Amino acid sequence: MNLNRSEGIELVNEVLKMIPLENKTHVVFAPSFVYLSQLVDTCANIENIFVASQDCSVNKNGAFTGEVSSEMIASCGVNYVLLGHSERRTNFRETNELLKLKVQQAIVNHLEVIFCCGESLQHREDGVHFDWLKSQISESLFHLSPGEFANIVIAYEPIWAIGTGVTASSEQAQEIHAFIRDVLADKYGTDVAESTSILYGGSCKPSNAKELFSQKDIDGGLIGGASLNAADFVSITQSF
Repeated sequence: MNLNRSEGIELVNEVLKMIPLENKTHVVFAPSFVYLSQLVDTCANIENIFVASQDCSVNKNGAFTGEVSSEMIASCGVNYVLLGHSERRTNFRETNELLKLKVQQAIVNHLEVIFCCGESLQHREDGVHFDWLKSQISESLFHLSPGEFANIVIAYEPIWAIGTGVTASSEQAQEIHAFIRDVLADKYGTDVAESTSILYGGSCKPSNAKELFSQKDIDGGLIGGASLNAADFVSITQSF
């Protein structure tokens, strides 16, 4: 929840000016709901540039004042929806079961889902982080058919390494990404697992992006604070 309308549009325009013409990286902007339509228009017909909603309602439609449905989001020309972000899970008590229903609404309305999962410092210290991650993924996503799962991107958020002063090493990040891919392979097979993009969302910035993205199972980043600076964000997008 950052930037007013003019600030947000200025940031996007700065990024678009800095992105190389031969850009091969899929870049996804995820603004607040109120800016979605304008960003879709701004990014229309620009190769490899897409727009995501930060969330969607669990409900199809009806008397849910303040909510925004997947159908509404899709009707604006949006490509992706971000679901299960650690802030939503923590601040709004979003459960795996609730997210399962949100995922279904998104899939029905032909949105691709960037699904977030991640463990706290307590989970890691207790040695339950692998089980925790597996439950988040399986309980919210494994009702999908292989064809539906093709519309899923996984984003790993090590909550213990976000704003805590603790930094996840590239090796720690790779270990979790490889684990997630194994979990997907056990359910859907190697082909689906290998074709699923798994993003890293733990304080990725220009100084560590290249090392992180060089890891075998890290396919990209879910960028937080660094995305509010155009030069930093573009540097990250070109770190592959």
